Amino acid sequence: MSQSLLSKFLQSTFWQSPTVKLVGIYGSLSAIASLMLFPLIWLLSTALKSAEENIFQSPPQLLPSHPTLENIITVWQSNDFGRYLFNSSIVAILSVVINLVFCALAAYPLARLEFQGKEIIFAIVVSTIMIPFQIVMIPLYIIAVQLGLVNTYLGVILPNLASAFGIFLLREAFASVPKELEEAARMDGCWDVGIWWSIMLPAIRPSLVTLAIFVFIGAWSDFLWPLIVLQDDTYYTLPLGVAKLAEGAFGLNWRLVAAGSVISIAPVLILFMFVQRYIVPTAAGSGVKG
Repeated sequence: MSQSLLSKFLQSTFWQSPTVKLVGIYGSLSAIASLMLFPLIWLLSTALKSAEENIFQSPPQLLPSHPTLENIITVWQSNDFGRYLFNSSIVAILSVVINLVFCALAAYPLARLEFQGKEIIFAIVVSTIMIPFQIVMIPLYIIAVQLGLVNTYLGVILPNLASAFGIFLLREAFASVPKELEEAARMDGCWDVGIWWSIMLPAIRPSLVTLAIFVFIGAWSDFLWPLIVLQDDTYYTLPLGVAKLAEGAFGLNWRLVAAGSVISIAPVLILFMFVQRYIVPTAAGSGVKG
């Protein structure tokens, strides 16, 4: 009897109500968001806790009893985090600009021009996505040494000059632009470079913004390659600066490490808040509004 009532309840129109579906969707998304945000909240909580509070207590206390900015101020004043922030900004911005230019220049002919071997070249480019960075790390370092790029900004930027993912993303965006725009530009006497700059790039702006965010986050948070190519702490980026806080097994202060991590994460979150409105589905963003 109970199973029959349960079956009728589950099959009732109650579950088909738009309100119930909306509540279920938002409830599920809220639960997933809470799970994803928990490490970030815990990190911020640790950074704001005073020295008297136990950061390892069980169950964990997410809200500090006496919130303080002392840890963040101490990290900023006792370490050269201003320099690290400047270095990370230079590396990330240059990586974004150079990557967008090179990827857009490579993706345009693969999407819009006709030449022999185009599909083979594109397949080779995409296949490089499967190659781990650890395999090309040593050849890249040898190139950096031979070019004199060790302990330089260009040396850190070297792996981000172009990416197979970026070429793939922009090629698909270029391919979705209506051909009528290109034909009209050619009839007006515009060359390929002019079409690329004046017509194609504005049409795929959402894809460019999406790629810029990926490249920025990757360059900003990269730890392994800067650790290899930089020996002078004058050029250290924020991830290396945070790693310096964790040096020493006996003098490790997790509050300071958390504070340094918050300083490192904050610019990325601020950037995403400003540019998220430009991110729309590629199919919708690549079209032309009348």
